[in-house]
Amino acid sequence: MKFNINIFKNHKKKFLRIKTIVKAVITTLENFKENNANINLILTDKISVKELNKKYLNHNYETDVLAFRLDDEKLEGEIYISVDTAISQAKEYKVSLTNELSRLAIHGTLHLLGFDDNTKQKKAEMQKIEDKILFKINTRNEQN
Repeated sequence: MKFNINIFKNHKKKFLRIKTIVKAVITTLENFKENNANINLILTDKISVKELNKKYLNHNYETDVLAFRLDDEKLEGEIYISVDTAISQAKEYKVSLTNELSRLAIHGTLHLLGFDDNTKQKKAEMQKIEDKILFKINTRNEQN
């Protein structure tokens, strides 16, 4: 397996558990038997994500994660995560920031793999997969 996961931190928040977030992406890829991927994971602010959402998807609103597939043949893409939104959601859902960032990284990776969440059923399916992968990651972390 060859995974090239590049992290770009464009946010002032310190002490983000980058290794755990990368592990979330890799575990998702392994779960779907992907052998090769080149993914840029950009941790940024809500303003940048909103601008990207408007510019590329014509959605004039904030969102927590955006994923762009850059190549149709090989798995190459970018995942933009709003750290600001993740902080708010972590408080709302009463989970750690690392847990919420990992969930968003998984969600973005699922989009790169072709999953969509444009219906309630598809969104529920993605959430089920996210829960399964988070459980797997958290179980591994407890064993280490």
